[in-house]
Amino acid sequence: MKRRDLLQSAALLAAVPGLARADAPFPSKPMRYIVPVAAGGGSDMVGRTVTERWGQVLKQSFVVDNMGGGGGVIACQATMRAAPDGYTLMQGYVATHGTSPATRRLPYDPVKDFTPIGSIGATPNVLVVNSASPIKTLKDFIAFVKKNPGKLSYGSAGPGSLTHLTMELFKLQIEGFMVHIPYRGIAPAFNDLLGGQTDAMFPGLAAATPHIRSGLVRPLAVTGLQRHPQFKDVPTLIESGMKGFDAQQWYGVVGPAGMPAPLVKQLNETLATVLRMPDLAERLSIEAIEPIIMSPEQFGAFIKTDIARWTKIAKERNIQLES
Repeated sequence: MKRRDLLQSAALLAAVPGLARADAPFPSKPMRYIVPVAAGGGSDMVGRTVTERWGQVLKQSFVVDNMGGGGGVIACQATMRAAPDGYTLMQGYVATHGTSPATRRLPYDPVKDFTPIGSIGATPNVLVVNSASPIKTLKDFIAFVKKNPGKLSYGSAGPGSLTHLTMELFKLQIEGFMVHIPYRGIAPAFNDLLGGQTDAMFPGLAAATPHIRSGLVRPLAVTGLQRHPQFKDVPTLIESGMKGFDAQQWYGVVGPAGMPAPLVKQLNETLATVLRMPDLAERLSIEAIEPIIMSPEQFGAFIKTDIARWTKIAKERNIQLES
């Protein structure tokens, strides 16, 4: 190719908006951040809060792309099919990379089809009963369930949801039985708990907080490794003797499989910078989320462990749902 042709080609590349040169520093154009839920909810808030600050650190903007539907399947497929160049990332969470792979046949592999970038944070689940219940403590609750198998019912946000599987894990550990009442979402499940149609539930702390503060429900224990700073008087299940009960609603960042290691390292380190920002922790506390920093390797291992945990529960409780 003649020198004149080379110069013309270079000029053409420079003139095309959004087209990054192969040797350009990363990132050299806006980045796409897929959130696998509709706009407006807690997960969406997490994504927008993180990417606003992450974009400032990377000196490049993020475009948040809400792709709800299919329980995260649509978003996962879009992410796995994207070029592994770092310009398409997704907010993976406990459903897309934990409970759904454990309970359904999916058109994606949650491990092989993605590159783990890093964790964002997690919020615990909390065991609650109606405030009118005579049950005052976790010890009381366990004793009643074991003495009265099948007399208590619990609601969930739906079959295979974290609220469902967490209670099934609880039932396994205490060797007790309660009747499962699945709902289409956490709001109707709460309505029946408040109305006395069900007796207990294991919702995420963010969803439960308004009802706890209003006195309509009584928290008995939280999941996680330590007590939550917003409810320091509520014990963890682990400290109450339930070994390894650290199931939580977690969020993190993944990209398509095959991303170059230096790129993953850059994204992980800049994400960690964001997670150390005091104002980010304050903002995430609205959803009761505590920031958690992990290396790509740690986050990848965490995903595998979470899938294994819920797969074991699903098999033991014979929970296998249609895709």
